[in-house]
Amino acid sequence: MVKPFFRRHGSEVVMSQPSTRTPSRSSLRPREDHSLPQRIARSAAVTDAGLLSISGFLSWFAGRGEANRFKVERVRLDGLDGWSFEEPTGNVVHRSGRFFAVEGLHVSVGPEPRREWHQPIIKQAEVGILGILVKEFDGVLYCLMQAKMEPGNPNLLQLSPTVQATYSNYTRVHGGSPVRYLDYFVDTSRSRVLADVLQSEHGAWFYRKSNRNMIVETDEDVPLDENFCWLTFGQIRSLLGFDNLVNMDSRTVLSCAPAGHPHRSGALHSDLELLSWFTAERSRHDVRSERVGLAGLPGWASDGGVIERTDGRYFRVVGVSVEASNREVTRWSQPLIEPVAQGVAAFVAQRIYGVPHVLVHARVESGFVDTVELAPTVQCVPENYASAEQRPRFLDLVLSPDPERVRYSAVHSEEGGRFLNAESRYMIVETGPDEVPLSPPPGYFWVTAEQLTSLVRHGHYLNVQARTLLACLNGMDWHATDSGAR
Repeated sequence: MVKPFFRRHGSEVVMSQPSTRTPSRSSLRPREDHSLPQRIARSAAVTDAGLLSISGFLSWFAGRGEANRFKVERVRLDGLDGWSFEEPTGNVVHRSGRFFAVEGLHVSVGPEPRREWHQPIIKQAEVGILGILVKEFDGVLYCLMQAKMEPGNPNLLQLSPTVQATYSNYTRVHGGSPVRYLDYFVDTSRSRVLADVLQSEHGAWFYRKSNRNMIVETDEDVPLDENFCWLTFGQIRSLLGFDNLVNMDSRTVLSCAPAGHPHRSGALHSDLELLSWFTAERSRHDVRSERVGLAGLPGWASDGGVIERTDGRYFRVVGVSVEASNREVTRWSQPLIEPVAQGVAAFVAQRIYGVPHVLVHARVESGFVDTVELAPTVQCVPENYASAEQRPRFLDLVLSPDPERVRYSAVHSEEGGRFLNAESRYMIVETGPDEVPLSPPPGYFWVTAEQLTSLVRHGHYLNVQARTLLACLNGMDWHATDSGAR
């Protein structure tokens, strides 16, 4: 017997019978588009002969900086327009009740002996959209990218996705102009979805924050705004070699693109072994995060101007006043998190039986939705560690590597809409078999880029720093050298 189900008709709920018609074989679709990785690979192969050369892009990008007016000034938190310290919590909140708030967090992490600390953290419940629109020209996929100013970027203007907007922004809570090209992402009947996944934001500074990472394709004519340009996947990957050019939001979306590596096969561990290890890592960590007020937060102090640790370590919360002539709103002010020094995010890499692998770390961060995500081998701010005994594993290996073993190195800034001058040196350092064993310490695991690409199709497996390095890995030529092969 076929059971009825309920459906809504206007304001009424009515009972319907499900269809008993058997779909014909012609109505079924392939579960995956196997041509997509090849199409992206063709675009990745076009590095300097596209609609716009790299030199042409750099000239255009410099021109966008000159054509627009940007200004960022530090101001006291208690002088921010539209923001205030909430009573009695002391949290920093916006008068609209939207956008985000800076609150306190009490964190306890096990197993025993438990670690415990307090910190400020950004609470932003909204899910934003980070989206790249792609279109085929003469058989090659191009990405529509934006020259966008963010107040926290050290150089202000960086290369952003087509759409980079919080829910409050694209619903125009600020009263500003509409977000360009947004319709391709909120109405996917106009486009073809190539990637669509919820990914985490910085777990150390955001409380359970996710954004929707999307890549959609259109065959429509797309009017080109003066602050946007078309680039191939290969050109964007080339630009990842420049310091502070491709912003964090672009990097995380690029990591979600299906990437084909036809010359690679096999891995030290099967996908099932990887998932089992990762599940065990999530199971063994007991993370308790409790939101508390900023007022009287242990170890932190504020005079109304900034919020900072009493020992000066880790980060501080500061205020800025902003002007940007090409944003939806041209003037605003806001709080930002500012780290005390530059960070390091590095994959230790190794060829294992001829196949390139990287060493991932199952990392606990206070703001993660699910306690643990896969992170780079090393992810830290070295200045935060007073003694050698406190330094993370493998830090010395990536801080002073043999230059011939450095496969990738560039400084990238983190999310410039919430963090001020937050930069990390991103690296991929290839090691020999005697430096890091096939059986690494607990919490570490050898994986291939293909395995990471498979995992990133799902949310909350790779943290944002690992996704940046995956975007770089997918653009590397691993067959240029055989050093470190087993």
